[in-house]
Amino acid sequence: MNEPFERPWPAPAKLNLFLHILGRRPDGYHELQTCFQFVELCDDIGIRVRADGRIRRVSGDYAVAEEADLCVRAARALQSAAACPRGADISVLKRIPMGGGLGGGSSDAATCLVALNRLWGLNWPVEKLAALGLTLGADVPVFVHGRAAWAEGIGERLTALYPPLAPPEANYLILKPNISVATADVFQDPELTRNSAAITIHGFLASGGRNDCLGVVRRRYREVARALDWLSAYGSARLTGTGACVFLACGTLARGREIKREVPPAFDAYLARGLNDSPLLERLAAG
Repeated sequence: MNEPFERPWPAPAKLNLFLHILGRRPDGYHELQTCFQFVELCDDIGIRVRADGRIRRVSGDYAVAEEADLCVRAARALQSAAACPRGADISVLKRIPMGGGLGGGSSDAATCLVALNRLWGLNWPVEKLAALGLTLGADVPVFVHGRAAWAEGIGERLTALYPPLAPPEANYLILKPNISVATADVFQDPELTRNSAAITIHGFLASGGRNDCLGVVRRRYREVARALDWLSAYGSARLTGTGACVFLACGTLARGREIKREVPPAFDAYLARGLNDSPLLERLAAG
């Protein structure tokens, strides 16, 4: 007999507060440095445990084939690695825009791993769960750990950031042009900066860093360039990850609402507070 659906599990978006690319590795991946922070914009993941071992997607983004869906892949990877006889029905309510550099797919996968680890009674330690998540994507481990983090390597070497090193939990206005950015295309572009000098956490806090993908994304995606130019009239607008989303720390929520009212219809706009602790941790603690 299958169990009822659990109260939804949150899968938050993330921002890359900066992104430096230090070089290309022999395996083709890039060495980088970045700072991850979550925001209150979340997908909702519904899970119903099955006794028959089947893993099914019962709702979600049907533009993505079920076999390619990161939630389904995460569930099947955990089931296989743990030799678990139980299955799950998975539903996904999407709020995080796809192809925007906000990590929605990776976050959904991480939430499935964390939730199923609890619901299937596996009790894997978070480090083991994050290592499995890394096989699904470089951003999955930070969502599994659930804490704002300094990241190196391909993004998998994480240092959790606590006061006084934690970034401010600012109110962010996020703009999403009506396009998706292909991360692989950005990283393969011959004009991409690949020789940034390594910095320290203290150096980032002092300088704020930059996004080495910005020039390539601006050149390849005019809509992103327009969003950056428009938002830059109100302050220091930045690109998250490889885009397409751009964001601005607004100072106050009221100021963010003022700017959001002026956003051109060509862009989707989201006003969300930065979070150093993922809401997934709170849901996990609630049982």
